[in-house]
Order: sequence, then structure tokens, then C-alpha cells
Amino acid sequence: MSGDSIRRRFLDFYAARGHKVLPSASLVPDDPTVLLTIAGMLQFKPIFLGKVPRQVPCATTAQRCIRTNDVENVGRTTRHHTFFEMLGNFSFGDYFKKDAIKWAWELSTVEFGLPAERLWISIYEDDDEAFEIWHNEVGVSIERIKRMGEDDNFWASGPTGPCGPCSELYYDFHPERGILNTDLGDDTRFIEFYNLVFMQFNKKDDGSLEPLKQKNIDTGLGLERMARILQKVPNNYETDLIYPIIEKISELANVSYSLADDHTKTSLKIIGDHLRAIVYLISDGVVPSNIGRGYVVRRLIRRAVRTGRLLGIRGDGVGNPEGAFLPVIAEKVIELSTHIDEDVKARAFHIMEELKREELRFVQTLERGEKLLNEMLAEALSSAQENGTVPCLSGKDAFLLYDTYGFPVEITKEVAEENGVHVDMNGFDIEMENQRRQSQAAHNVVKLVVGNDADLAENIPDTEFLGYDTLSARAVVESLMVNGKPVIQVSEGNDVEVLLNRTPFYAESGGQIGDQGFLYVTEGENGRSAIVEVKDVLKSFGNVFVHKGIIREGVIEIGREVEAAVDANMRQRAKVHHTATHLLQAALKKVVGQETSQAGSLVAFDRLRFDFNFHRPPLDTELEEIERLINGWIGDATILQTKVMPLADAKEAGAIAMFGEKYGEQVRVVEVPGVSMELCGGTHVGNTSELRAFKIISEQGIASGIRRIEAVAGEAFIEYINSRDLYMKQLCSTLKVKAEEVITRVDNLLEELRITRNEVSALRAKAATYRASIIASKAATIGTSRTIRVLVECMDDTDADSLKSAAEYLMDTLEDPAAVVLGSCPDEGKVSLVAAFSQGVVDLGIQAGKFVGPIAKLCGGGGGGRPNFAQAGGRKPENLSSALEKARADLMSILTEKAS
Repeated sequence: MSGDSIRRRFLDFYAARGHKVLPSASLVPDDPTVLLTIAGMLQFKPIFLGKVPRQVPCATTAQRCIRTNDVENVGRTTRHHTFFEMLGNFSFGDYFKKDAIKWAWELSTVEFGLPAERLWISIYEDDDEAFEIWHNEVGVSIERIKRMGEDDNFWASGPTGPCGPCSELYYDFHPERGILNTDLGDDTRFIEFYNLVFMQFNKKDDGSLEPLKQKNIDTGLGLERMARILQKVPNNYETDLIYPIIEKISELANVSYSLADDHTKTSLKIIGDHLRAIVYLISDGVVPSNIGRGYVVRRLIRRAVRTGRLLGIRGDGVGNPEGAFLPVIAEKVIELSTHIDEDVKARAFHIMEELKREELRFVQTLERGEKLLNEMLAEALSSAQENGTVPCLSGKDAFLLYDTYGFPVEITKEVAEENGVHVDMNGFDIEMENQRRQSQAAHNVVKLVVGNDADLAENIPDTEFLGYDTLSARAVVESLMVNGKPVIQVSEGNDVEVLLNRTPFYAESGGQIGDQGFLYVTEGENGRSAIVEVKDVLKSFGNVFVHKGIIREGVIEIGREVEAAVDANMRQRAKVHHTATHLLQAALKKVVGQETSQAGSLVAFDRLRFDFNFHRPPLDTELEEIERLINGWIGDATILQTKVMPLADAKEAGAIAMFGEKYGEQVRVVEVPGVSMELCGGTHVGNTSELRAFKIISEQGIASGIRRIEAVAGEAFIEYINSRDLYMKQLCSTLKVKAEEVITRVDNLLEELRITRNEVSALRAKAATYRASIIASKAATIGTSRTIRVLVECMDDTDADSLKSAAEYLMDTLEDPAAVVLGSCPDEGKVSLVAAFSQGVVDLGIQAGKFVGPIAKLCGGGGGGRPNFAQAGGRKPENLSSALEKARADLMSILTEKAS
């Protein structure tokens, strides 16, 4: 049974039992407690917490997941992966333990045909209810039901919050070993393939358990594990989900997987696993970087590249020694993605380009690592020779090569041994374990908390949004909060958060900031008893709008009716900029390529910001063409069309989804006919002519492969142009030229300034040289048979360049051997130092670069340079005198010893 078939049959099985089939959530979760989507239940966390009402009583999904806490086990065990699919069925207060157990058994033994005698069950040691169901109702023999402790079979989201007992299904690969003294943790015999979590308690701060008001079911069946069982292969990697990728890698490495030794097979598995994770992460908008999710991708790419090089893959593996091999493998991953994520193929070009850039950049890093290794080995040999010890490369250095430069420790050991150097592998293992613990401790648990928020959410229904059709409406105050705590009323002068039953205010989402305006509490026909200035609106508890503001007049209390009025001017500014982002995306795709995709946005009142994936800066001519296109569309005065339709229909029609947004079954589609069609819940103009004009004000790179454009339209465009016009008028007045003559005048001024600076610099250097000629006579003489001249002096406020000229003059004036150290304080809070040693002094074993560093350190700075000449600086002028005294004393002492 193919992996795709297993996935489809699982979903169909639960769909036939009343479950709604929902799509996989993005690998980038809308949850600050986790870095990546690590479990199938993550997208349902708000429902489990009671923060949002359930949309369906039960659901089933095939969720794409990423876990990197056990990355060192990938390829080495039969079951560990960084990327995997978790098939799950979920109940939100609907069915519970009995149905979950019976269906899991039916799915396993009937739908997938697993022999009942090969299935073992684990339950929580105190869960007699689960035992009764498994034994008496399902018919599993007592011998094959194992009671386990809290560590194994009691699921908890954290120190507090939802929790409950688990029951797991295991497949027995070796039933011939009998039933006595069995250990379900024996990976050579058993594999856990289905986990049932009975979420029935809330753990309080004191550790006590209270029953949840709504009992839930959260399950997970590992697709790769079930494929291994049904396809009768020795490990997850040899299933049809992964093995075609491994075959492609084997082809590039010119090895046979079936004939390979264990070490080679492990390397092939690592690359196959990591490429799956990398492709789906990049497809979901994660780009390689040095922080957060980007670091996860970068680390996996680097691990795949260095493992490929261990296998002997060079270049692209198909004839181009300067090429990249990861994109070649990624083609196979993308080919297999159809039933996992249909969007991957549409993003193939972007994925390939990102992989190519990152791999080629990292290959250069690896080569630098080779150079550093050679330096480390030379240092280890030199140190051992001086101290009479065995040459050894420290574990810290080996780990630095591994972690920073991606240099495989196997190669480090091999090269070191060739040079007669031992590697401290114990030290390396300690460093590796420290990193592993840090990685495992970070973002590895889905944290849930049941508290006041959940109680509040139960009493507050979703806010009805009226803002597409009106900017003012009557509404009722459902709840008030101050500093996040519920209150009954709030008086004048206090910050407040107001929850209404209905509102015309747009809440921040989809990149568009929240509306501003006022809430008026009225008494009688004309009187206003309270005014709340609304400064921002956010969404919380799912779809509850939180109006954040300050009480300007009176008192507001729960249950009062208010007039909610949006600031029309601010809303228009936001509408203009939101529509402009749609036009900008369309223009980008038209001008620089269809492979560009949105990577974030900001729709503000004063500007718009649009982030997009692209591998190079757009040319000036391209930016001009983008502006020309957009302003042309504005001039066309096209009427926008807005429709609500099923998500599948919208995608089929070609609507573009915004990066990072989640969509329900029914979506809002905003179309500029002939130009743009996007899924969008934001507010927009009715006609493109309302944008008036569009202007790009900046373009820059913000991360590897991510560009950012900032632009203005509408009223913000007018303000921008007016401010620039004012600056130009002031500039023309100052320079006393016309606007068209400004550039020529500025160029002339810059040339005059350059000439003047050169003249000043030459005069300063001449003055410094003159002063040097005066102090040359102060040089001290050391030695008898061979005299050495030493000069250490302060040259007051001489600048760094002139100080250098003075030192060069002195080296030409004083006979070899000679040593000169000069210092000055050219500006407030600044020290300059220069050291110049003749060849005769350098030959004595004294280097200017090494000598000047400690002296500069006394002045709060540092520096260095060549053996014969070095410069340094500092931030403590008050220490210059004592630093020069030390320099003089050290030079005299060292050179006296050398001269004798």
C-alpha cells in the first residue's frame, strides 16, 4: 500500500465517521510558544483551550510536521525524522475514549489489515477505563496490554494546563519472541505507530487535577511508520515516501544503497530526510538565516551539504563542478509532493534558487573551515613541540569547525591523524551534548494554559464585523479589560480594552493595521456621557475584536450601548495602501518574474511595506517599470470586485494567498479585473483611481533572498511629494541655483571639498613630518656592538594619517635597527597609536603588530598589523601617557636583552 494511499484511506475512514477533513496547517505556526509546527494538534490549540468555539465537532488531518530536537538520531535509527506527516483524528467535546479506541483498532486491523495478534497496547497505569475498553470491548488479551507510568503514558502540555492519559498502539515485528518479559521500548522488535491522547483534566498550579468542562481527543498516527509496516521494509527510509529520494542521492554519489555499508546508508538517509524538511520549510516561506526558523533551515542545508561531500558528491553531481547538488535532489522531493502539499510545485523555482544560493555560499565556508583546520593543526604541533606533549586538537576547536564551518568531525579526525595530531573526542562530545540540550529545551513542547482567558472567551461570542459596508454603528459593550484583567467599568483618563458585540472597526490582520476612531456613550438625544478614543484594534480569542484606547471623558461600563465611529480619513489611507500592495505584487510578478512571492507586508496609514522572495536586488529600470505599471492601472480607474467563495474555487480561479495567513472554507476574494486576484480579508478602495498615484520610496534586502519595498499612495503620496518639494526649494535657496542645476552644483562642491581635504591632509602630514624631525634627536640608543635606536613619543592632537606619515619619516631618518612608537589624541575621546619597526628589529623576533595590541588595550582599544608596521586606536586619552611609558619600558627591556 503506497504512502499516498495510506494517507487517503486514513482521512476517508474518519470522514465516513463524521469527521471534517481539514488541510494541513503551515509549518510556520501562528503561535509564539513554538518555533515550528511540531504536532497535528497545534492548529487546534485555541479550541482545546476554549479560547475559540469549535467550528466542527470532530476533524481529521494529515499534518506536515518538523522536529529537530533529535536531529543527531536521523538516519541512525529506523524511525527518527526532521520532517514527517502525522495523521490525526480530533474530537472537540464530541466522542471520547470508547469511540477513539474502537476506531483506532478498526482502522488498524480492518482498514489497514494489520494482524490483531501482532498489535500491542500501552495504557496509563491508573487508566482502568481504557483497560476495560481494550480488553472487554475490543478483545485484546491481557498479556498484550501494558500499563505504563506517567513518563510514558500521561500527556501534559506543561506544568499546568490540559492533560490526560494516553494509549498507544505498537506493531510487533517479531512475535516469535513470545510474550514473556516483553519491552515495548525495544526498537528491534516494536514500533509505536498510533498514539491516542484522552485530554480530560486540567492540571492546576498545585499539581492537582480537575476535570475539563470539555473532554477532547487528540491522536497521531505516523504516516512513515505505517508505511514501513505495510510495505514490509526494515525502516521508514525505505518506504515509497522517502526511498525515491535516496535513490537519486545514490545516483549522484555513484553508490548502490543496497550494497552500501551502514555508514554510507546513514549518510544517504540523512540527506533524504533533510531535503524533505528543507523543501517544505522554504515552500512555507522560511528562508535560511542565522536566527529562529531560518537557522533551522540553514543548519539542515549545511548538514546535507557536508554529508553529501562525505559521500564524494562534488558540484551538481551531473557534470558541473561549480554547481549545486541539493537542487537536483529537491526535484525528486517536489515530484513526490503532489498529495502532501499541492503548493510546493508552484513554488519550485523559488525553492531551487534558494537551495542553490545557500549551498554555493556554504561550500565557500567549508573551504574556509579546511584552511582553519590546517592552522589549528599547525598550532597543535607547534605547542606540543614546545611543551614536550602529544599533539592534540581540543574538543572545543573540533566543535567550532563542525558547528560554525560545517566541517564533519570524521574528516577533522582523518586529517588530524594524517598529521600526527590526536582529536579530543570526549571534549567534542561534551560540546555536542551541550548544544543538543539547548536545542531540545527550546520550543519543543506545545504549551497550553487554562485560566481567566478561557473563562472570558466562553462568555464572549465572536465580534460581528460591519466595517466593509459602514464606518459607524450602534453596538453593546460585552466586556471591559484593564491591563488584561476583566472589569465592570472604567473611568476617565484610564487605558481600556473594549469588546463589543458588533463593530465597524477593522482589527489588525493580513498586514493591515487596526482602525482608529471613537466610541461614544450617549444619554438622551444629544448628550454624550463618555468618549473612548480608539487607538488600535486587535483580534483575540479567535475572532473577538479588542478595541484598545483611552477614556477621554466620563465612565464606560459593561452593557452600555455605544456609537462606534471609525476615523474615515485613516480608513481611506489604509484602504489605499492595501489595494496598492495587491497592485505591487502583480507588478513585481510581471516585471521581475512569476517566481516572486509575498513574504510579509504592512499596510499603515502613512505608507505600505511589502516583503517578497527574490534572489537579487531589482534593477533601477525594473523599479521604474513597476511604478509605471501601477500608475497606469491607477489611471485606468478600474472598479474592484469582491466575492466570497469556497477556498477550493478561489484557488482554482488563480487567487493568490497571502503568506502566513490561515483561511477557512469560505474566503473573500479581492480582484482588480485583468490585474490581480488575491484572497484577502482587508479593506480596499472601490476604484483604483482612489489611489491617485504610487511612489516607491525605498528598496532593500532584509534577509538572504528577502527584499523589502516601501511605498506611498493616495494622501500619503501627496504628503511625500510636498515634503520632497519643500526640501528641494530649501536646497535651491541655500545653493542659489535652479532645481535642474542642483546636481551640477553639488558635484562641483564635492570636488572642491575633495581638493581642499587633500590639501589639508598634505599640510598636516608635512607638519607631522616637521615635528618628527624635531623629536628624532630624542631617540635613545641601546647596545654596544650593535646599537638600536628607540623612540616613543606623544604627538599631541596629530590625526591618524599624519601620525603614520611621521612614523614613516622617522623610519627613513633613523638607521636600521630602529623601533618607533607614536601616540596622539586627535579628537575628544579618541586615541591613535602607530608602531614602526625596522627589519633589523623584526629579525630579532619583535613584531609591531603583536607589540602595539596590548599598548592599545591600556587605552581602551585594540589594533594590529604587519611585523614592521601597525596601527591601533583607543577610547581613553587619559591613559595615553602611561601606555606610552609602558611601551618605552617594554621596548627598552626587550631590545636590551636581544642586543646583548
